[in-house]
Amino acid sequence: MKSFVKEILSTSVYLLVVLCLTYLVITFVGQRTQVIGSSMEPTLSNSDNLIVDKISYRFQDPKRFDIIVFPFEYAEETYYIKRIIGMPGETVRIDSDGNIYINGEILQESYGKEIIQNPGRAAEEITLAEDEYFVMGDNRNNSSDSRDPSVANIKRENIIGRAFVRIWPFDKVGILKHQ
Repeated sequence: MKSFVKEILSTSVYLLVVLCLTYLVITFVGQRTQVIGSSMEPTLSNSDNLIVDKISYRFQDPKRFDIIVFPFEYAEETYYIKRIIGMPGETVRIDSDGNIYINGEILQESYGKEIIQNPGRAAEEITLAEDEYFVMGDNRNNSSDSRDPSVANIKRENIIGRAFVRIWPFDKVGILKHQ
């Protein structure tokens, strides 16, 4: 009987340690998330599963073109995956031809899937605060992003992490290209 109680106690302690470590990893290191929709095509597709790196931004700031994950303010348990276009302190504007301007100069990038049809709130120059980022989906005409007032600028404190690796589908498994 004594060895049975000892075995139960040992197994319980083991399970508690495993649960605590799992909690710590999910909370502070990384988490799985799934892409819903086509706003990041062709880079990411609907139903892609990703691991989000939650630790890097504790030691370094996000960079332009990083793909980040952040919560959508108006829906619980809803997370957006977008690419950083504008950095803190910069001004962002999109003209009627679909050109993105950062501090008055055209942004040289190749992530946009097509010419931007609707500049949204970026039709007028937007000045980012020292803790704000301007984000866009790669599928520019099918993305709810910083051009939309419901998403707007993303505060640094609201960034969960950087999309790091695609784990599903298997034929596309690999580390994601950011820069």
